[in-house]
Amino acid sequence: MTDSAVGSTAWRVTPDAYEAAHPPAYPPGCQRRSLYVATRDGTRLAVDVQLPTGVAEDVRLPAILIFTPYYRRFKLKAGHPATTEPAPNTAQYRDFFVARGYAVVVVDVRGTGASFGTRYAFRSPAERDDSYDVAEWLVAQPWSNGRIGSIGISYVGAAACFLASTGHPAVKAVVPTFAVWDTYADHYYPGGVLMAPLADGYDRVIIGLDQDRRDLLKDFPYFADPYFDGPAPVDEDQNGTLLAAALGEHTGNFAMASFIRRLECRDDTLSYDPDFSVEKICPYHYAAGIREDVAYYCVSGWMDGGGFTNGAIHRFRSLPVSDKYLLLGPWDHGARTNVSPFRTAARSQFALLAECRRFFDEHLAGKTTGLRAENRVHYFIIGEERWAEAEDWPPSATTHRLYLAAGQTLDAAAPTIAASDSYRADYRVESGADTRYERLFAFAVEDYYATWQGRDAAMLCYTSAPMPDDKVLLGSAILSVHLNSTERDGVIHSYLEDVAPDGTCRYVTEGVLRALHRNEGAKLPFMNVVGPARSFRRVDAALLDMARPNLLRFALLPTAWLCRKGHRLRLALAAADRRHFARIPDGCLPTLTVHRASSHASNIELPFS
Repeated sequence: MTDSAVGSTAWRVTPDAYEAAHPPAYPPGCQRRSLYVATRDGTRLAVDVQLPTGVAEDVRLPAILIFTPYYRRFKLKAGHPATTEPAPNTAQYRDFFVARGYAVVVVDVRGTGASFGTRYAFRSPAERDDSYDVAEWLVAQPWSNGRIGSIGISYVGAAACFLASTGHPAVKAVVPTFAVWDTYADHYYPGGVLMAPLADGYDRVIIGLDQDRRDLLKDFPYFADPYFDGPAPVDEDQNGTLLAAALGEHTGNFAMASFIRRLECRDDTLSYDPDFSVEKICPYHYAAGIREDVAYYCVSGWMDGGGFTNGAIHRFRSLPVSDKYLLLGPWDHGARTNVSPFRTAARSQFALLAECRRFFDEHLAGKTTGLRAENRVHYFIIGEERWAEAEDWPPSATTHRLYLAAGQTLDAAAPTIAASDSYRADYRVESGADTRYERLFAFAVEDYYATWQGRDAAMLCYTSAPMPDDKVLLGSAILSVHLNSTERDGVIHSYLEDVAPDGTCRYVTEGVLRALHRNEGAKLPFMNVVGPARSFRRVDAALLDMARPNLLRFALLPTAWLCRKGHRLRLALAAADRRHFARIPDGCLPTLTVHRASSHASNIELPFS
């Protein structure tokens, strides 16, 4: 079984069927030129313009505008194999969209690639201003039809949101794929807990790229091709003088590892810039600038990092536009792998670019595609191995509450007596090297959670009775834990597992919350979240009360998972994931007391359809 939509009844016209009915209008390949475009402050950005081969001079094309920090294109060494791809970050868009009648324009964001300038921060406000300026330049080109779309994975997808938020009137359609909405909670601080190894690893990636440090890039498969010879200069830079000057400016770029640690809470600011908080790098912060006539297609997968799935969902729920869609597949970060343990092929078979093309054809090329006759939400059910549709997210579901009970069980009956369980934190606990997080480190994974069996042995576990019938867990489970700790701060990592009758234990999803950020109720503009809302601001933070139980209530990451009859659900609690998260507190091992009293009934709410 695969994630293909061929034959699916979830679409009136499937992506494959649309593509079959609309073959490419131009031959493969493209005509490319590369140049510098100056922004409002004079910074020169390196731009690749790629047009269809053989396009007539009087034809006006819609454009797909892409902003990347990962090189618009590598220079290749002499003698490279003919199959060496110089633009691994964006080649799929060039090869697919140009032949189908689009101009694809790719830009090195300031301080990266062959562009001049210095990166002040991770996705800085200056980059957002730059995107407006490039859009203004683009619509003045003789090949432009005056309509712009944008697409991209991860950073590049969030950059598409930045472009839309500038309010430029030519921007009509945006497809942020596998991209954050809230850089704080979706990416670096899920549940308020720093993903310290990610920050450190990504720091090596961006130093390697921004300063052309190939000794660092060799450790990351995406950038380690021995024939890569640094960023490609623009056409006018025949001797590389301009490229060398640009790389010299990059030495002033921010350092991710130290930068993100300065922003531990959402309202923390940089000591050297008291007006700069983490909100300045979050797409949601600028949502008020998005014009109502911009169409959005939000795409993610069930194992897309630590919160990118939430990023797609919360963007879809919060956008101030009427024409918006949501696609959630059985995918990791970038849909490089079908993560379903029941798959027959590791590589995704879903025609994602065809689905995006239909969206762009509707909104940029002026075609009638039938898109508006489709439901706005499509999602893949793991275990059933099929696509489903809905008009909104979350789809309709019935909440079943299971209580943490005696004998480390999950019970539908509410507790009637006071009881508790004790758990000594074990900082050796980890979720493995084959998890939802590894793709964020630019490490390739094909078999997700293959080493999960037995990892919960060092956790505090509660297991349900066998399922009486098949049910689909659809959406975000909500965990409520009443606890005390021997320390004033700490972390709860929670894992939901599917346990088969033969004892096979499969990872389903997880959630995390730092106790310091347990207070609920603070809602942020354009952050229509699923589950408890919290600010993650220092002003709302509170140390644990040592005298009475403390409630930690939070949503697990969303999923669509078939829980089969006879299988059990297991909730596993831990105080650390040493491979992926910072440990809190440090220098001691707290003991947690998890309460199961009628007045402090720890439980998990499961949305079943």
